Amino acid sequence: MEQQNYNYNSDSVFVQEGSVSKKFFANVFLWMFIALGLSTLAAYFMSSSAEAMSYLVNFETGKRTIFGYVAMFAPLGLVLLMGAGFSRLSYGALLTVFVLFSLLLGVSLSFILLIYTGASVVTCFAAAAGIFGIMAFLGYTTEIDLSKFGPILLVGVAGLFIAGILNMFIQSEQFSLVMAFVGIAVFTALTAYDVQKIKRIGLGLEENGDQMAATDTKKLAIMAALSLYLDFINIFIYLLRIFGSRK
Repeated sequence: MEQQNYNYNSDSVFVQEGSVSKKFFANVFLWMFIALGLSTLAAYFMSSSAEAMSYLVNFETGKRTIFGYVAMFAPLGLVLLMGAGFSRLSYGALLTVFVLFSLLLGVSLSFILLIYTGASVVTCFAAAAGIFGIMAFLGYTTEIDLSKFGPILLVGVAGLFIAGILNMFIQSEQFSLVMAFVGIAVFTALTAYDVQKIKRIGLGLEENGDQMAATDTKKLAIMAALSLYLDFINIFIYLLRIFGSRK
């Protein structure tokens, strides 16, 4: 996700925030929590209905249906659409895609509730929330410039994505476990990095004031919420791969 750069009169991210910056930061987390709520509801609805799940998986063969593959890959396409179309999409269109992404990802994650025990899901979700909260706090309060770690973390994300595609063919449990440990490390660090970047954007908005349209600020909040949402979900999924108990 590309974000616009905003300058402000300080080399440190540990500066006094004004109302504009705080409002932007609050909106980012609000949209993140809304996305998590939508995904949770969609996952619970699908997993609790055998009829609904039959559209995603053939219970006789145990393989995904066409709709199952759509639910699996459509969220990635929507993320790419939001990133590539940020400047061209209106706020309403961007918000619609964001909501659709949250629902479809929840549908895709409904498989988790069929594979892992409820206790494992709740425990790993709570652990992911704890890790995310700690790293978000560190990213928000630290005076260390984390931007230099950005390229390294993005390479790590790209590597995990490629490795995940490869593992779809080789089906190695050991390789998947190694990926899970690496994934937790990458997205844990990325949480702190993203939070600091979001704070900087908010401070830039504070400095630029009326130079930026309100709709663009709202669109930035949506994209920032998407980044944090993906950080949290990936930490949760990788924790499940390591510590989750299967049914």
